[in-house]
Amino acid sequence: MGIWSQAGEIAEQTPASRNRYVDFLRAASILFVITGHWLIATAYFESTTGDFSSVMMLEVAPWTCWLTWLFQVMPIFFIVGGYSNAISLESATKNNTPFNYANWLTGRLHRLLTPLLVLIVFWAFMAFGLNLFGASTDTVVFASQAALVPTWFLAIYTMIVLLAPATYAFWRRWGFLSLGFYVLMAALVDLAFFQWNIQWLGWSNYFWIWLAVHHLGFAWHDGRLGKPSLLIAVSAVALLVLMLLIFKGPYPLAMAGSPGEAVSNTLPPKITLIALGVFQFGLLLAIEKPMQRLLAGLRFWTCTVIINTMIMTIYLWHMTILVLVLGLSYISSGFGLTLVPNSADWWYSRPLWLAVLLCLLLPIAMLMSPLERVARAKDAPVPSSARLVIGAVMAGAGIAAASLFGFNGDLLSLKSIAPLVLVLGGAAICGLSLRLR
Repeated sequence: MGIWSQAGEIAEQTPASRNRYVDFLRAASILFVITGHWLIATAYFESTTGDFSSVMMLEVAPWTCWLTWLFQVMPIFFIVGGYSNAISLESATKNNTPFNYANWLTGRLHRLLTPLLVLIVFWAFMAFGLNLFGASTDTVVFASQAALVPTWFLAIYTMIVLLAPATYAFWRRWGFLSLGFYVLMAALVDLAFFQWNIQWLGWSNYFWIWLAVHHLGFAWHDGRLGKPSLLIAVSAVALLVLMLLIFKGPYPLAMAGSPGEAVSNTLPPKITLIALGVFQFGLLLAIEKPMQRLLAGLRFWTCTVIINTMIMTIYLWHMTILVLVLGLSYISSGFGLTLVPNSADWWYSRPLWLAVLLCLLLPIAMLMSPLERVARAKDAPVPSSARLVIGAVMAGAGIAAASLFGFNGDLLSLKSIAPLVLVLGGAAICGLSLRLR
């Protein structure tokens, strides 16, 4: 049976109670992320000298920093995550069933971390192989680091999931005051970062910023939003705040990386991402009803279902495809990379470039995506809550280290081996494995 037929059957069986717009936003966001990454990161081969260099379009064409306002959609991921976690938490306590944190967390971690394991193992062995065949350490680290950039999301989102029951209870008790608390904490961290140069404290904003954005998903799920006119007004205010922070404050223009800047909006996160998230949230929720009517059509909904059945896979592997294509081009004397970045010809060639990468990604997605749909064995023991938390923290730390530092391919290097050990060890403690059940 073809993928369209399978997705069509799933689409036809979708219960009327399901919020299809949540799935649509998840699918649309992933396509924006992939497109943005494939446009921003590239390479250039100078045919006359034989020089091969990596290229960041934000450096070559500073005007593209504005495009990051469109392609930085990680806030949407966290908003959708908040909505989904709220549904999951309520489902875990339906019919007055006492909430079992270990049971709930086991299911969430299984779906979250299982698709990641193959990618981490793949790049650990790929780095070893590159090192074995004489690639320089800098090249190996750069390649693995670039390929694993998407995994940073899972590092922090895993921690957000650990806290979700507590943060949802916080939301149910205090409503928008709880959201205000996170925003205030993020603002105070930024104040310490800029005013008193306490830069190490800025890393705590990985929690405050993304907890705040995640909270917007709770608000959406609980129906605590106003009419479309109010949502548009909130979005407009958020956009004004964002522009003031950038043009009157110390924040850079780019919403994803800040080449040539001493400060980044994302590393570590800044309150500009909250403003961006609220701006996007207001606009997208203002059009929810017409989008729901559109998604009621079987064809459009089936397309959304297809993307969602492999969404984690295409997110995790899209940069690996790019890195491998660039590597093959290097081996073949720069084939396909001789156009000068930001030239007219270079931009005219982007649709073809994106199409080629997409055609290469799809077979990998279809091969690896079953990992997203493998349920835990019903008779598998559920680890204790303490064990799950320890394992998740270990895995999160390993993911963060891999995305920040990559692998150097040296089996005797603690810096290279530690991320792999942490991820696989943490997954094992959580009761996960690469074995399909």
